[in-house]
Amino acid sequence: MKHSPSDDIPLETKLQQLECHFTWDLAKESADLSDLQTRLEDQIELDLGKKAGAIRSYCFLAYVRYLQGFLDDALTNLLKSEEKGREYHGDDCERFLIITYGNLAWLHYHRGSYSQCESYLEKLVGIKEKFPTASPTELHPEVYGQKGWTYLKFAHKYRHIAKQCFKKALEQEPDESEWNAGYGIALHRTESKKTRLEDSQVVKQLRRALDINPGDAVLMALLGLRLKMFKKHNEAKRLIEEALEMDPSNPHVIRYVAKYFRQSGSVDHSIALLNTAVERTPNSSFLHHQIALCYRKKKDDLFRTGGARGKEREVRQLIAQCIHHLQLATTLKSNFILAMTDLALHYGQNKEIARAEEMFQETFKAAKENHDNVQIVHHYYGEFQQYQKKSETLAIKHYKECLTLGHDTVEGKQSARSLKKIAEKRLARYPRDREALGILEFVQRAKVAKPFDANNDEYLSTLFDQQLSLK
Repeated sequence: MKHSPSDDIPLETKLQQLECHFTWDLAKESADLSDLQTRLEDQIELDLGKKAGAIRSYCFLAYVRYLQGFLDDALTNLLKSEEKGREYHGDDCERFLIITYGNLAWLHYHRGSYSQCESYLEKLVGIKEKFPTASPTELHPEVYGQKGWTYLKFAHKYRHIAKQCFKKALEQEPDESEWNAGYGIALHRTESKKTRLEDSQVVKQLRRALDINPGDAVLMALLGLRLKMFKKHNEAKRLIEEALEMDPSNPHVIRYVAKYFRQSGSVDHSIALLNTAVERTPNSSFLHHQIALCYRKKKDDLFRTGGARGKEREVRQLIAQCIHHLQLATTLKSNFILAMTDLALHYGQNKEIARAEEMFQETFKAAKENHDNVQIVHHYYGEFQQYQKKSETLAIKHYKECLTLGHDTVEGKQSARSLKKIAEKRLARYPRDREALGILEFVQRAKVAKPFDANNDEYLSTLFDQQLSLK
């Protein structure tokens, strides 16, 4: 029997050289595994990811189940991923199963099935020989693409890496619809909303992806949302209506269409659509948060128009609806910072001050541990202190903390305005108030400080239009 140099390489060294979920440095603590499992199972159940998507979803779900300690379930899902690969791609399936085989090799290694581990390693050697890349350092486009989808779904901190993965996949397969769609979504979640229309890579890429696959209603709805932001209202409305007509029962389409209607003032229509989506995916934390945002907008609109006076019962009902859906959202997804902050605020509005305080402290802890939206928590805790607890001193402290994290964000600007109002009110009473003058100086200095870089998914998708009325 011929001796191969690779026979002398330790098994674990061979495994570390693979490209798969086990080697992509996915920090377990960065993700809510239960929420991720739900989203992947929903994806499979709704059959939204046909062909390559089904292979990916089962493969990714297997890794999530492995992280949760369910190795048998992980193996079942990997075998389903392989089965889908053979079903959809026949004799040409192997290049679509590189990640699946890598995960199988690792899983058998952890199960102590070393001969089966070796068998999958040999399969991967064969695939590499059968489908060579342009250089030894180059990966197959399928690997780059699947890596991109994984990073995109796992946790917001990986979304810039996801963008680069899709970009690499497109260098090899520029007309592949999967990679064009992924790149468009990744750009949507990372591009600053201050970008001008003519400079927007998101708009350009979403248009490109739709040219390749005009039947993708999710991309159509995303483009509609983005164009609305640039005040291209006619085209945005046409795209949104077309997306809903094309795929009216797809929860991923509904979530974006509903957001468009909420931002456009058709809040009841948005709620009706979201309730339809919840019927299909009842465990979606995102959908429950979106419903809460709708009820909050109805409540805030009452305050803004002066219609809240004399409608205390309606306001209480709207607050109760907000709390109900926010409790569901935070139960379904742990460390959902935006929803936790919203929930704390609404406990305060509901006169549950102790409960609000407790929720804020939990939210601060989670935000700091996960480096996730600390700025937004400081701002709204300042609002809570100012309007609910009547502590101007603590309000100033947290507005300053917020502003220190960046002036050029929604919360930074709101905190700056709140600090200026507090200072000006004091100076109107006593023009030589040293603390008030210091506050104004602090705000002025903050304006020229380096801007805070916030590219969290939920931040980019929901925070831009977040205007809470606590007064």
